[in-house]
Amino acid sequence: MAKNRTGRVGEQIKKELSVLIQSELKDPRIGFVTVTGVEVTNDLSQAKVYLSVFGDEEKKDESLKGIEKATGFLRTELGKRIRLRHIPELIFKIDESIAYGSRIEKLLGDITHDK
Repeated sequence: MAKNRTGRVGEQIKKELSVLIQSELKDPRIGFVTVTGVEVTNDLSQAKVYLSVFGDEEKKDESLKGIEKATGFLRTELGKRIRLRHIPELIFKIDESIAYGSRIEKLLGDITHDK
């Protein structure tokens, strides 16, 4: 039963954070950022937010620093938009799975092209 709730809360946090990052944050360091996933602990105390950033490593680091700087603002806004007694602590991480998947696809394409 708790697994369903954490999944629903995670999806709601993902949706609200996507809107907040795109429309409310005015930090020039933050580039084109997409929230790819949110993992919430069973007790809803922490939420790992996975971000995909368009650009090189420097741009990823700058965007992550800008978003981490705005963590308090994002938690406050989440509290206003989501009815929870306790808003989870937000932990932001860069999601490398998209880049990894495209690299694997490129390697497979090279293998089939060589044959």
